[in-house]
Amino acid sequence: MLKDFKPVLNILLRFIVIYLVLLFAYQFYLNNGKEGGLDPFSRMIAGQVASIQKMLAFPTLLYDDVKNEQVWFYVKKNYATRMVEGCNAVSVMILFIAFVFAFYKGSKTFVFALAGLVLLYIMNLLRIVGFNVVITDHPEYGKMFHDFIFPAVIYGTVVVLWLVWIKFFALKHENS
Repeated sequence: MLKDFKPVLNILLRFIVIYLVLLFAYQFYLNNGKEGGLDPFSRMIAGQVASIQKMLAFPTLLYDDVKNEQVWFYVKKNYATRMVEGCNAVSVMILFIAFVFAFYKGSKTFVFALAGLVLLYIMNLLRIVGFNVVITDHPEYGKMFHDFIFPAVIYGTVVVLWLVWIKFFALKHENS
């Protein structure tokens, strides 16, 4: 009976192992930089968001709050939002990578994973910019966008990428 479920169990086991390895590696990365405030990757994203906002006529300055491990976005002369580690979408990217590599299909797995990571990175930048714009110009919608709209955007992108991976790459037969 277990023979029938072996392919599914293999995929599930690969997913769990990859997810845990990446999660522990990321946690190790975070633990090694705690005394410096916000981690360098999140800080880089905050800087890129500020640059995009400046191009969109939303003058932005960043204020580092090392003690609380966050960076504040000062937009149009107001503290709009703050960037914390959870805003960098790394946990979402880890989930995406674990799923794609659970259905490993050779070199195209790496190409798809890299393209997906780039797309998720860009979507996350735009998500943070969008949130800062909403908070700055329409603060009454801030909670709705933070709690529902923007998470739906980033997780929706992951689901669409997973569906594309499964339909067009992972389950596609080589002879068809």
